[in-house]
Amino acid sequence: MAKIKYTKNELKKQKDDLKRFQRYLPTLELKKRQLLQEIQRVQSEMDEVTRAIEQTDGQVRQWAAVFGEPVEWESLFEIEQVITDHSNIAGVAIPVFRDVRCRISDYDLETTPLWVDSAIDVLKSQVSRRAEHRVLAEQTNILREELRVTIQRIKLFEEVKIPQARENIRVIQIFLG
Repeated sequence: MAKIKYTKNELKKQKDDLKRFQRYLPTLELKKRQLLQEIQRVQSEMDEVTRAIEQTDGQVRQWAAVFGEPVEWESLFEIEQVITDHSNIAGVAIPVFRDVRCRISDYDLETTPLWVDSAIDVLKSQVSRRAEHRVLAEQTNILREELRVTIQRIKLFEEVKIPQARENIRVIQIFLG
């Protein structure tokens, strides 16, 4: 604890500090609630995307045996870019998934198996869902880290700064009394 001066100016400074801490604390608590709500929203979105991925994987397994035919997937399908934007949630910049750009090469319709068209569509949707899942996981990590810092600040104000300012005011008033 820093040594305080027993003067009227120090008393005024301590009272101003106490008011500032008490004004700032509700803002931090509001930010904490917003972050918790956003984490829950992102988590439910992640669960939906995971269910969609698993459902499509289950459907693909039914006709996966045809993948045994030789097809050069690397030359047919390539991921070019995952497009994201940034959004601001409670003062925190988080990435937001927009789209996945894929390059689909031209292929000979006579020599390529018939199911390749359907497989490319499914592959593109799965790649998009998995990229969205990764962005949502990144959002969750960023939001959780910001929540951790916000909770630390709330505890600092509640357990250290406000009681310390009150005690300093009390001691100065007794000394000046």
